[in-house]
Amino acid sequence: MKNSNTDIRRFMQSDPRALTFLALPAFALFIVFVVVPIISGINISFTNWNGYSQEYSYVGFDNYRKMVSDPQVWTAFKNTLIYGFGSTLVQTVLGLAFAMLLVNRFLFRGFARTIIYLPAMVAQLIIGYIWYFIVTYERGALNDIVGLFGVAKVDWMSKGTRAVLIIMMINSIAYCGKTMIIFIAGLESIPNMYSEAASIDGANTWQSFRHITLPMLLPAMTTSLVLNIIGGLKMFGLVVAMTNGGPGYASHSLSSLINNLYFANQQAGYSAAVGMFSFVFIVLVSIVLRKYLEKKEEQYNG
Repeated sequence: MKNSNTDIRRFMQSDPRALTFLALPAFALFIVFVVVPIISGINISFTNWNGYSQEYSYVGFDNYRKMVSDPQVWTAFKNTLIYGFGSTLVQTVLGLAFAMLLVNRFLFRGFARTIIYLPAMVAQLIIGYIWYFIVTYERGALNDIVGLFGVAKVDWMSKGTRAVLIIMMINSIAYCGKTMIIFIAGLESIPNMYSEAASIDGANTWQSFRHITLPMLLPAMTTSLVLNIIGGLKMFGLVVAMTNGGPGYASHSLSSLINNLYFANQQAGYSAAVGMFSFVFIVLVSIVLRKYLEKKEEQYNG
């Protein structure tokens, strides 16, 4: 195996075109499954296509002008910000807390890590349906529990703001294990000599965490924050499973609204326009956040 790897490296060094040749399959897949759908979506966003008919016409920027004044889009956009930034904040705090605890060696540490990470391996839609049967008004597990104490049933998802916050918290709890794994990897890469030197100098636990651990976790923090932001801003499964955007359209994310506009309202052209807006927004947020965090890393390393 070692000789085989050496031969491959020598072949690539002797012929630089080999690297391009080896990258062609990946590049072709990227073109087919990323570039082409994006171009197709841009094209559809300028039409009045209903998603099913063979006939449609181009309407210019009408879909984008409609989007600017559409209260459904702005409600979904506000909710998307809560899902994205709110989930990221809670996931980061929970993930870092679990990582700080489970980086230490103790009995059943592996089991605890598995239990916390396990929900991250389950499809978001499945998690949503599980929680739906917990918080639903009729025969919901949560209402059955509070009923044991003589408390009246609560329709947890009947108010838009409360529904959005509940969905945000469920997403945070379900996927904090992913954040935990990233931080554990970062913590395990920090040499012990730094914390030992800080302890000798008289630093307490908080000072050691603030001035040593946290700055050296910046690379892990960058990865975690960018992934969590992207995941939260494109939240779909939990919203569809738990409220389907209701009550009314009060808990829609942009992703679930796009789905609703296409399949329920048969407004494929308008749906594509909202989708392009969502795509550009998520790309810009992820780029700006990554650049900012990388700059922080450079300042610390410099």
